[in-house]
Amino acid sequence: MKNAIFYLLEKLPLEKLSPETLSSEPSSPDALQPHEWLACQLAADQWRAGKRVLIACESQQQAEKLDEALWQREPNQFVPHNLAGEGPRYGAPVELCWPQKRGNAPRDVLVTLLPHFADFATAFHEVIDFVPIDENLKQLARERYKSYRSVGFHLTMATPPTY
Repeated sequence: MKNAIFYLLEKLPLEKLSPETLSSEPSSPDALQPHEWLACQLAADQWRAGKRVLIACESQQQAEKLDEALWQREPNQFVPHNLAGEGPRYGAPVELCWPQKRGNAPRDVLVTLLPHFADFATAFHEVIDFVPIDENLKQLARERYKSYRSVGFHLTMATPPTY
């Protein structure tokens, strides 16, 4: 059975976002948004559970921002990862891709930051998606939810775990 879990985001207090993942200016384009921060955390959890993860980003710029955030984690929180097309032949356990660049190594879990349903999601048995705070983005999440349901995914809504 294919499963998709949607995390319902609320405003995260800044103290939840560690200094190494946020720039000094939360409004800076380099600052991680709550769903980006959570995507990194959940990818790390999935990797620790022995799964290979693909994080589908909206753009190369977003992928590079998440790549940098993953490199800045504390040594004991390290997550082996690479951008699509880099790293070892079959990629690191966690790979970041964007619409113009996607590796083809087999993966267990898709963590998607894409605004629209991605057809390649059907190749995964587990998908992690997000319902952002912004109303326009919430509407896009509702559309993705309907798409997952229409292709046979079992859907779950959840609140993000606390870290």
